[in-house]
Amino acid sequence: MQVLRVEPTPNPHAIKFVLDRSLAPGSSKEFTSSAEAQDEELAKRLFEIPGISSLFYNENYVTVTMNSDSDWHEVYRQAQEKIGAFEGGEDLEEGGSPASTPEIEDSEEFDRIQAVLQQRVMPALSADGGGLQIMGFKDKTLTIRYQGACGSCPSAISGTLMAIENLLRAEVDPDINVRSA
Repeated sequence: MQVLRVEPTPNPHAIKFVLDRSLAPGSSKEFTSSAEAQDEELAKRLFEIPGISSLFYNENYVTVTMNSDSDWHEVYRQAQEKIGAFEGGEDLEEGGSPASTPEIEDSEEFDRIQAVLQQRVMPALSADGGGLQIMGFKDKTLTIRYQGACGSCPSAISGTLMAIENLLRAEVDPDINVRSA
């Protein structure tokens, strides 16, 4: 596997490694501990690096998030080394954070919300090395959980959350509220 480029993210504790092939075809996976990574070889190897707190796979990149006291240069060097040496196939069929079934109320409105998120929000989050998972939609409240670089980024918890809410209010329903899980 080859690292095509390394991109900074808005999160000062995360970096995005763009790869020459897909790790999560058509989906994304997040690993928040080495225990979650035991069934996925590359994730397991990356968690061997001291200071890594989570990994996020999305199509052709992996975002590495580290603890605030980690040695950035050492994590970067070792991660790039381990990714470059990885010869495994696309073995990410199982593993990662378990996908929960969101509690959904009013499926027609939820379908419109999903369309806006997929077309307008997810590409922007992905460009920054992150994503979001829908945790539920009930009583006009959408609950989301940020993933990857967005998971521990201060701007995601405040500014991005408000931007998503404002977008959904403008394009779907003025009474929608968005909260982070």
